[in-house]
Amino acid sequence: MTASPWRGHELGTRTVAYTERDAILYALAVGARADELDLVFEERLRVLPTFALTLAQWAPDALGVLGAFDTTTAVHGAQRLTVRQPLPRAGELTMTAHVAEVWDKGGAAVFDVEVHSEHFLATWSLFAPGGGGFGGERGPGSPRRPEAPADRRLTLATHREQAAQYRLLGDRHHMHIDPDAARAAGMPRPFLHGLCTLAALTLPAAGTLGAHPADLTDLEARFSAPVFPGDRLTAEAWDDGPGRLRIEASAHGHPVLTGVRTRFATAPTTFTASATRQQSPYEESSDA
Repeated sequence: MTASPWRGHELGTRTVAYTERDAILYALAVGARADELDLVFEERLRVLPTFALTLAQWAPDALGVLGAFDTTTAVHGAQRLTVRQPLPRAGELTMTAHVAEVWDKGGAAVFDVEVHSEHFLATWSLFAPGGGGFGGERGPGSPRRPEAPADRRLTLATHREQAAQYRLLGDRHHMHIDPDAARAAGMPRPFLHGLCTLAALTLPAAGTLGAHPADLTDLEARFSAPVFPGDRLTAEAWDDGPGRLRIEASAHGHPVLTGVRTRFATAPTTFTASATRQQSPYEESSDA
């Protein structure tokens, strides 16, 4: 097997500063409600762990700038996040990034970009058409959908302004706001950031378990199809151990997030489950 010359490439170290305002705006952008004070009020603030992914967005972007792949055709294929310790309400994070692996899919390559900090480990898997064929390993396949009936069902309603809001937190790729850029990327109109959809899904996932969304410790998912602002997602969830769920989410009958695994700390929490909220942007029901 031949390794890609990009395998092991160092992307450098960067320190990124943020404020309580940034963390609150992020929570609102992924669906937190104004009455969830520990997500949106600085006096009680707990920072959502997925906010780290906006702070680390510079790393996959840096690889594209270096010319590893065509940034107009590459797509975000999968994401992983391991939480090492909670994010502070505000401050600075120092992160180091490198290309952990490059998989050869034949007609495409998949670049795994790892970002390390004392607070988290995050991995972007970037699917780059035309980058394969160098003789490397194919890498892991897609996870299988559980065969058993789902234990729970979740609903997530996105809203039309969500992509415009989320992009202000760091990912300003034009395809999420500009119709011309979206069409150039093969989409009929601007679409929602995959990381926004995934982060939004962790709120009802936490709610159905009686957990707090800020107690997320592990997250992974594959992005199977775009979600457009205003889409309503339905998701099936399977219990996978204490504080753990496996989730498959669809929009308009088509899978959009697959192989989702979430894990939340199982300590008691006072966070109100989403099913009890009035006029919530997401709902939860259980078949259990």
